[in-house]
Amino acid sequence: MKNLLKMMMVLLISVSFLKAELVEQSGEKDGYDVILTTKKSLVVGDNEFFVELQKDEKVVTTAKVKAKFFMPEMPGMPYMEYEDNAVLENGIYKMEINFSMGGTWQYHIKFKTDDGIVHTIRGSVNL
Repeated sequence: MKNLLKMMMVLLISVSFLKAELVEQSGEKDGYDVILTTKKSLVVGDNEFFVELQKDEKVVTTAKVKAKFFMPEMPGMPYMEYEDNAVLENGIYKMEINFSMGGTWQYHIKFKTDDGIVHTIRGSVNL
């Protein structure tokens, strides 16, 4: 009986790892290519996101980038939101986002370029 329980636990853990996916989403706004990625699969708690900005196939390193991840209010659950300003590291903007629960989280990534214009990319990720 103990062996059967151990085998079931190993199988359950293996299946949960197979379900894990990395985030890799891209979009285009006003001539800027925006790529949102993670190096690990998303979890409840802290997650590192990376944003790469390019214009005319050149990396943009002078923008100010911030992100807001949110989940709308649902019956029995309040509106949830987490924001962070990105830090530039090696040509890629890095931010840490905390997800308080599983589900679909919508996001707005805003970046302000040297010309003073704020651009917004919208999307969602599933946890």
